[in-house]
Amino acid sequence: MEYIQQLLDFILHIDVHLQEMVLTYHNLTYLILGLIIFCETGLVVTPFLPGDSLLFAAGALAAAGSLNIGLLIVILFVAAFAGDNTNYAIGNLIGHKILASKRKLIKPEYIERTHQFYEKHGGQTVVLARFMPILRTFAPFVAGLGSMTYKRFVAYSLLGNTLWIGGITLLGYAFGLTPIVKNNFSLVVLAIIILSLLPMVFAFVRAKLSNNTAK
Repeated sequence: MEYIQQLLDFILHIDVHLQEMVLTYHNLTYLILGLIIFCETGLVVTPFLPGDSLLFAAGALAAAGSLNIGLLIVILFVAAFAGDNTNYAIGNLIGHKILASKRKLIKPEYIERTHQFYEKHGGQTVVLARFMPILRTFAPFVAGLGSMTYKRFVAYSLLGNTLWIGGITLLGYAFGLTPIVKNNFSLVVLAIIILSLLPMVFAFVRAKLSNNTAK
């Protein structure tokens, strides 16, 4: 419970924590941020780590002069792309063993929702999932299970990560220091989280309604 509270505090006050991180670790901050993004996208057991809010806050920090925006985007892109490929490899090599294991490391409903998303959107799922927490962690894993060839996956991963990393980080860089955002950063982060979750919530509700109608 205490760990969850600490995680929520980090996410909601991510601007403050990132400033402290830069003051403490200096250039190592780039690698720490890259590691968080790698784990959030590359390990199926860590979908709870901050993604969108971290990118926005890091962009705002770069606008304040604490980080170099070009180097930041490059490192985060490499981390996200490496995470995607790691997750795909896990799904491809041992994904079925993980799902068949008695120890449920992955919630079956997450995999099922991702499969449904693939059935509806096809290869575009890898791009669209970039902007949806939890789903972006499981999309590469499900692709590795057999939903997509590796060559096709890489193409979509490059596009998705370019739009996600570049788009949200540059949004933070452009608007993170405006008075209304800076003075209400926790609310902005909360709004980002809610907006990013809405597509997945709508898809879940639609699937529930369709199942009820079918019955």
